[in-house]
Amino acid sequence: MHNSKHQFKAGNNIAIKVPEHQFSATVSFYKDVLGFELVREEEHSVAFEFGDKVLWVDLVSTLSQSEIWLEVRSNDLEHAAKHLHEKGVVRCDQIEPLPDDFEGFWISSPANIIHLVCNN
Repeated sequence: MHNSKHQFKAGNNIAIKVPEHQFSATVSFYKDVLGFELVREEEHSVAFEFGDKVLWVDLVSTLSQSEIWLEVRSNDLEHAAKHLHEKGVVRCDQIEPLPDDFEGFWISSPANIIHLVCNN
């Protein structure tokens, strides 16, 4: 049954996209200064426990300054995409490739905050 009223809710992930010259110091800030628990560590991405969320610090060599990216979940992704389009929300799927089997897309808020919109 199609739900005519889509719902949005906060997702589980917050990402800080950080230029290369700030990556090590930013990771150290969350790990050594604030003492956040390390959840996952990869070459260019580190994840910390952040309350009931996961805070990702991602190295992006093409950035000149840090950006915050948020995750938003929808109970009806197709209807959510239509709703956002009708409201004039800018879709920016080119910002970062998503896996082929991933159901979601990227949008930007009026304040240029990137949001990943994905299924609940």
